[in-house]
Amino acid sequence: MNAKHFQGERVTTYNRFIKPVCDRVVAAIALLALTPVMLIVAIAIYSKMGRPIFFCQPRPGKNGRIFIFYKFRTMTNDRGRDGSLLSDGRRLTPLGKFLRKTSLDELPQLWNVLKGDMSFIGPRPLLIQYLNRYSPEQARRHELTPGITGWAQVNGRNMIPWEERFALDVWYIDHQSLQLDLWIMVLTVWKILKREGINHPEAATMFEFKGNP
Repeated sequence: MNAKHFQGERVTTYNRFIKPVCDRVVAAIALLALTPVMLIVAIAIYSKMGRPIFFCQPRPGKNGRIFIFYKFRTMTNDRGRDGSLLSDGRRLTPLGKFLRKTSLDELPQLWNVLKGDMSFIGPRPLLIQYLNRYSPEQARRHELTPGITGWAQVNGRNMIPWEERFALDVWYIDHQSLQLDLWIMVLTVWKILKREGINHPEAATMFEFKGNP
């Protein structure tokens, strides 16, 4: 599935002009202010897990355009006897669990926001292999720039099923506004403080989306 499949962008003055400018300005300020914190996290990762410090992966963004997504690394690269990576639960380190619970692993995405690949608020960028698994309605989540946090994240994050997450993403696209984005930011801070919905109770990370029945 490529960019031509993503049509019907809901264009408003807010999402075309105001939001991108605000995103970049706030991201630049946040990167400067949080540089000491990011440096401490980077040193901790290096001392506990070695290199690489960052987890970098291609992800689909607005209209399916591929960009490089950045996070702090939270898992080792340990492999089994057959050479394949161990399960996420076995590779997730105590430091990695702490970074995820506090959302400190997300800080490098400020660079994605500054570059314009991401926004602060929007549907989360998922894996490239999911692109051909979405229904036409679910694929609408790519009509807007993906976000660090979003409506699905503050309504269950990794605790809710994929179909519900995608429905929340599409609802956000149809109702996006400055007021809604501010409310999502408030709820995001609250969720981080309460550390809710970070992991599914039966897995260290979210289960793979394998498509619709």
